[in-house]
Amino acid sequence: MDATIAFPLLVGLVAVALLFDFLNGLHDAANSIATIVSTRVLRPQYAVFWAAFFNFIAFLFFGLHVANTLGTGIIDPDIVTPRVIFGALTGAIVWNVITWVLGIPSSSSHALIGGLVGAGAAKAGFSAVVWSGFLKTVAAIVLSPLLGFILALLLVLIVSWLFVKATPFAVDNSFRTLQFVSASLYSLGHGGNDAQKTMGIIAVLLYSQGYMEGGFHVPTWVVLSCQTAMALGTLFGGWRIVHTMGSKITRLSPMQGFCAETGGAATLFLATWLGVPVSTTHTITGAIVGVGAARRASAVRWNVASNIVVAWVVTLPAAALIAAATYAIAGLFA
Repeated sequence: MDATIAFPLLVGLVAVALLFDFLNGLHDAANSIATIVSTRVLRPQYAVFWAAFFNFIAFLFFGLHVANTLGTGIIDPDIVTPRVIFGALTGAIVWNVITWVLGIPSSSSHALIGGLVGAGAAKAGFSAVVWSGFLKTVAAIVLSPLLGFILALLLVLIVSWLFVKATPFAVDNSFRTLQFVSASLYSLGHGGNDAQKTMGIIAVLLYSQGYMEGGFHVPTWVVLSCQTAMALGTLFGGWRIVHTMGSKITRLSPMQGFCAETGGAATLFLATWLGVPVSTTHTITGAIVGVGAARRASAVRWNVASNIVVAWVVTLPAAALIAAATYAIAGLFA
């Protein structure tokens, strides 16, 4: 490891990590609220408060498996230095800002993972990558939206059969209420999976600087600060991406919104329990496409969905390149 850095610089790096967490909440606010806003169950200003609350309390319901994966399962923690963490966070933040400005629902999670791999490889080559954890995460790029798609599709078919004799008005009224439940579950899953990624980054930084006794772990203050930063980011919302997620892919009814959120939440709960850092963006997009396809294939605007998929594929290498370049540039001032 490099020599330890001055405490003020360490505090500054932790602040940058929390800034990323805030931007993650800002960038991914749409994932939690797009369906409930597009179905007009809640106004945007109320929906973000609803989502932020459940983002924050997520730590009460989940373990820290994802944080441990990010801290020790993507790159070798023994090669982690403040410069590596700075490069990783810069790569993720720059890519998040670019996609947020353009209204592209890319993955904050994979931007961070790409940043870690890029900065880690710039320091120690690709031998620094923990391939088992990294490949598991890459596999989730395909599996999480696919599982969200299948679960949402099945839910639409089951619900349609159960309510086949109900009037459209009665169905809408029932699912407008149920969407409060499904949106809450999705926001819990979002807070549980996404906030833990920043926890892992801060924890491995503290570990690399000798601030942990008894081995790698995630301190309670790190858990609370990351959940708070994400919840605050969600409060500020990401309206450009809400528009893409909530209406450009397919138009949703309250019943379809419920199925999309529930299918997405189930996927996130499973991934968080397994310790897999998945993309909430990928998951909810897959679920929204699933409910649209259940109606008919032409109900999905496949050109919009395909543009989103391109952003997914580009995110990992783009963030990695920015992180590697940042690591190299930072070395000029070391």
